[in-house]
Amino acid sequence: MKKAVFLDRDGVINEVLTHRVKFVNKPKDLYFLPGVPEAIKKLNDHFDYIFVVTNQGGVGLGFMTEKQLIKIHDFMIAELKKEGAIIQEAVYCAHKPKAGCECRKPGSKLIKDLANKYNINLGGSYMVGDTDTDIIAGKNAGTKGVFLGQSDPLADAVFPNLYSAVDWIVEDSNSLLGQ
Repeated sequence: MKKAVFLDRDGVINEVLTHRVKFVNKPKDLYFLPGVPEAIKKLNDHFDYIFVVTNQGGVGLGFMTEKQLIKIHDFMIAELKKEGAIIQEAVYCAHKPKAGCECRKPGSKLIKDLANKYNINLGGSYMVGDTDTDIIAGKNAGTKGVFLGQSDPLADAVFPNLYSAVDWIVEDSNSLLGQ
């Protein structure tokens, strides 16, 4: 079985609610956070797959269309690829925040669906996010959780940003191989 890292998008890969951008509703609104391409590239060297798993309620709320969201993800994946950072696939929940669907994090359907599609061992995989819903989604799916921010009692590890988390993820993954 394969192993993967599942990344939330907003606040993990790109800026959101900053001086440059409030929300990412167009490709031109997507600004990578510092060190993100390098971090993903390093993860590519140690994991079979890197995925983006994101709640995008702006579609359900009418702030953008699903077609616009796909353009944003295509742009993000293409820009990262130029830096040698490969995202296998970006999946999303486009429902309204309180729709009660299974795919919206903290639900784990998107992660489990990717695991089934790509034959992923979730116990050897990681969910990285900047909200407790990201960590809960990963835990519900069976991954370890890495929180980006100040603290999260449910997370296996906490770091200020993706770049600083990568070495721990790689070392922890390698330690699982030795078990």
